[in-house]
Amino acid sequence: MLWALLILILCSISFGSVGKSPLFFPGFDKLVHCGLFFVLATLIGYGYIRNYGSGQFTFAKGILIFVIAVAYGGLIEILQLLIFTWRSAEWDDLFADSVGAGMAIFSILVTLFASSKNENN
Repeated sequence: MLWALLILILCSISFGSVGKSPLFFPGFDKLVHCGLFFVLATLIGYGYIRNYGSGQFTFAKGILIFVIAVAYGGLIEILQLLIFTWRSAEWDDLFADSVGAGMAIFSILVTLFASSKNENN
């Protein structure tokens, strides 16, 4: 929950001219979105696994976590469009959110698959 709150705060504040600094390369914003939502989906998946066990984490649960993360990203983009008007709502940001969440779910599934194969040997 704290990570989701951090994402909301970061996506609601104005960075002014910081985003135009030569320290940041084109597309840096998308990389940040991808990373934030990778961590968000990973934390949700980790919480699920801690509560229910790794054997209960199925592909369907991974899809559900992916949908939750992307819906949260979509909500933030809507908030940027309607409320945080000093920020811009962009489809590219939502796509980067989706890529990050998808990478996280893929990583969780691959890790669980590999660990289950290792336990069987």
